[in-house]
Amino acid sequence: MIKFGIDRLLEDARLRAPLVGRRLGLLAHPASMTADFRHSLDALAAMPGLQVTAAFGPQHGLRGDKQDNMIESVDFIDPALGIPVFSLYGEVRRPTDDMLAHCDVVLIDLQDLGCRIYTFITTLRYVLESAARLGKSVWVLDRPNPAGRPVEGLALRPGWESFVGAGEMPMRHGLTMGELARWFTQRCALQVDLVVVPMLGWEPERAPGWGWPEGERSWVNPSPNAANVFMARAYAGTVMVEGTTLSEGRGTTRPLELFGAPDLDAAKLFAEMQRLEPAWLTGCRLRTCWFEPTFHKHAGTLCNGLQIHTDDSAYDHHAFRPWRLQALAFKAIRNLWPEYPLWRDFAYEYERERLAIDVINGGPLLREWVDDRRALPGDLELATAADERLWLQSAWRSAVTA
Repeated sequence: MIKFGIDRLLEDARLRAPLVGRRLGLLAHPASMTADFRHSLDALAAMPGLQVTAAFGPQHGLRGDKQDNMIESVDFIDPALGIPVFSLYGEVRRPTDDMLAHCDVVLIDLQDLGCRIYTFITTLRYVLESAARLGKSVWVLDRPNPAGRPVEGLALRPGWESFVGAGEMPMRHGLTMGELARWFTQRCALQVDLVVVPMLGWEPERAPGWGWPEGERSWVNPSPNAANVFMARAYAGTVMVEGTTLSEGRGTTRPLELFGAPDLDAAKLFAEMQRLEPAWLTGCRLRTCWFEPTFHKHAGTLCNGLQIHTDDSAYDHHAFRPWRLQALAFKAIRNLWPEYPLWRDFAYEYERERLAIDVINGGPLLREWVDDRRALPGDLELATAADERLWLQSAWRSAVTA
């Protein structure tokens, strides 16, 4: 039976002993749940000997108060515990000195999706950096990476750091939050008192979950549109749709598992993708579909698109490459409709000067490959495979074996 970091901490007095007598702050969100379905904040506050004096909420808030994307949260006083809850996705995204003055140790219990662009990763880095500067301790209560160990995508290029790009990792990084904390500490040479409470019994190579403990733990949305493990599997690809004029399925019951637009011919698109590079479509099922978003892009308009299915026996965890699949869809659109207004120009996660698709990918290489009519899948494969090998041989290996 798997045990998450929070459950080990609550069960083992020896693990908790260094926290006794110290003021604790908790960084958490709606998926910060214990095995017995208590929110981690409530469980820690009820533990004798522990003094919880503050809480922090990342994007979407501590309790999941913000349902849409890129909506800020405010600070408030927890009505039950009477402690301040500070927003790290509001007026600030880094914890301030005044915020951290409320605690000696910051406990981090965040469920990640295994994708570089998921902002909880950047919040993790910012907390580590602030804690190092102020001499605070950081404890990461580890949780599974539901996308598992596979690594995929271009690495973020120097100078392209952003709130959705905390470091030069590929889009699908293959690490847990605890492992990422170790990597950030090493990569940024942080002098911080970091403690990772690891999981027990996590088997990322075990079917059918392949990262998520299917049948052992319920899925709780870490953000409003992260509705299930199938979304987590596809997310490293479908998140790129946020930087386009296509709908990524927000406003439907399967967000970030499908994509499309009112003026798309999904059958032609699918055929062109198969013609271009069928090897990039393996490990899943693709289905042409129709959907009408109730909010967000193309709200109230019928869209034609493709749904990515990773929920049956056709799913092959190591063959499925969502980033390549989505890149291929963009390339097929450009081939079929050269003048299609694919790239969406808008302020994306506090970035106003760069195109969203470039911010998402940590550089312009993907967009330039799509727009270059002479560029072939093999050209993108060459650059991407080199980034993946470098990550696996260096950062990934050292973080996993630490």
